[in-house]
Amino acid sequence: MPDQTTLNHAAQVLAGLAADQRADTALRHYFEHHPYLRPHARRAISHAVFVYFRWLSWLDSKASPQKRLEQATALHGRFLADEKSVKPEALAARAVPAWVRDEMELPEGYLRQLQRDPALWLRARPAMGGRLAAALGDCEHSQRAPDALRYTGRHDLFHTDQFQNGEFEIQDLASQLVGHACAPRPGETWWDACAGEGGKTLHLCDLMGNKGVVWASDRHTGRLDTLKRRAKRAQLFNYRAAVWDGSAKLPTKTRFDGILLDAPCSGVGTWQRNPHARWTTSPADVAELAATQLALLNHLAGSLKPGGRLIYSVCTLTRSETTAVADAFAAAHPELEPYPLFGAAPAAPEDGDLKTENRTAHPDPSSVLRALSSVFLWPHELNANGMFLAAWSRKK
Repeated sequence: MPDQTTLNHAAQVLAGLAADQRADTALRHYFEHHPYLRPHARRAISHAVFVYFRWLSWLDSKASPQKRLEQATALHGRFLADEKSVKPEALAARAVPAWVRDEMELPEGYLRQLQRDPALWLRARPAMGGRLAAALGDCEHSQRAPDALRYTGRHDLFHTDQFQNGEFEIQDLASQLVGHACAPRPGETWWDACAGEGGKTLHLCDLMGNKGVVWASDRHTGRLDTLKRRAKRAQLFNYRAAVWDGSAKLPTKTRFDGILLDAPCSGVGTWQRNPHARWTTSPADVAELAATQLALLNHLAGSLKPGGRLIYSVCTLTRSETTAVADAFAAAHPELEPYPLFGAAPAAPEDGDLKTENRTAHPDPSSVLRALSSVFLWPHELNANGMFLAAWSRKK
């Protein structure tokens, strides 16, 4: 149970949370105005706030903020000690808002995963995972991606020599799998169309061995400035940044060997890490974002070279933003054909449930996945964010 000081700080964060503000943003602003708080205190306050939103539907709405925070932390403690203390019916009714049931499947494993504390994943530079794990300690290797490490320690990683020297990035495992799905080759020309602060851009640059070029575009110049700083730390220079507002007016006339559209989305796949968003995201948001995603795909499809491949990824699991967008896009672009993710060599299905279905919840980029052109990565099977990926190539 958090001490009273932690609960008081967390209650102040909740009290100051604006209707249009994210919890992580509110926490950042709170810590800026309380610089005396030490890192361990900040972690405890942040954890209390996130646990509050994770168990929000179980709490007494008439109780004081401190009392509700106490209820949430008690529920969380009981759940971690014995997950069966929370019945499947309660999870189905309370863990997510009702509208989600019309948009996606809700397996019990997924709902239980939402209530757990999220894993912290690192992406080591190529072939440096073993050395990094030994230096940092408290690391577990993943069989899903060659450079992925799950960090279980308590150190502030941003202040480690390894981070300052550009030896790793903090990047969720599902996001790392997006880079491996792209599988860019050294010397190719790629476009990370919605690059944000450049996590996937840097991964593509690394996979290309700092050779060739990755165009990175975003509508926000501040995000591209962050990419510049991150690239300098990692000593990666095979990228070119350009502002793009997502319209039909593209930032370049270049034809690409590959395009990654990691599109803006509702973020349902991140609800374990960002539980506040469960209660602020609406069906209207999903519909609006689905239209944006399809428009973005249509705008950039013509920028592929013959034989070039397009990867569509979103960190959400709603049908409207995943299979519906992919199907509508494929129907409008007969010049494209499905492209197998995670390697071009098809493999025979090993799971009897798959049969002829071209989509699966299995997260491992091997065997069955090599034959699939679209895939769901589920949080409870990956211990990471949820993602959807689809891939096409331009007919030669």
